[in-house]
Amino acid sequence: MKRSSGARLCSMAAVGALSLALVTGCSSDSGEGSKKKDATDSKGSASAPASDAKALTSAELEKLLLAKGDVKGYRFDSGVDTLPTSKSAVKTDKAACDPLAWATAGLAPGDTGANASNSVTEDKTSAATASPDEADIEDAFDVNLTFVGLSSYDGDGAVKAVKAVSDGVAACASGYGLKADGEDSKVTKVVSEKGTGGGDEAVAFAEDVDMDGEGTATFHTEVIRKGNTVATFYTVNFAAFGSGGDMDPVPAAVVTAQLGKLG
Repeated sequence: MKRSSGARLCSMAAVGALSLALVTGCSSDSGEGSKKKDATDSKGSASAPASDAKALTSAELEKLLLAKGDVKGYRFDSGVDTLPTSKSAVKTDKAACDPLAWATAGLAPGDTGANASNSVTEDKTSAATASPDEADIEDAFDVNLTFVGLSSYDGDGAVKAVKAVSDGVAACASGYGLKADGEDSKVTKVVSEKGTGGGDEAVAFAEDVDMDGEGTATFHTEVIRKGNTVATFYTVNFAAFGSGGDMDPVPAAVVTAQLGKLG
């Protein structure tokens, strides 16, 4: 399939520093192709942490993030160069939608200063450098890049954070405007869906994003609470990005491995 220069740039961006704003701002020359999955919330046992639970520090959360050797076939990069470092860099035009935007940016969806994030990428680097042919390079970047965020809360803060996300899915069903690091994007639709699940409670949702008038792309996010820690996962597939349509879901292996590190 012939791809636009914008699609090629999106593919090549997989090996460099990539902000959320760039991810949601790239477009393609292909038409619309958004497909929807069954819209059902994925919820666990919903057991709440003790009322006197204390939040982990950001430094402690950093040690709990997935790292080399935790998931076979994936590589791990610091979120410093790929994700916004502050909620002030991610703004929506509906306050109820803020937790959704924060979750997709690896930021805490609730009220806490304890946050850590990184990115997890399918390791196809060797295939990408095996041939100088542009088509082969683009095919090699048919990879999933998943932004992972961890946040921790005092008392029932984690429960409130997950509820804010769940409420946001309903309140923002018709979409919302998003500005990340100065770049504007438009989410046109939000629906709940069945995710990997796990933990004590989980919410999964899909968002349709307008691709600068060239159709839409659908992105998937999962927010899972384990005790008083909340893990967020947001996945981009660069090949799908180039052709429009539906991104791959968050890899279950990544979710399972990250929840396992939370104890």
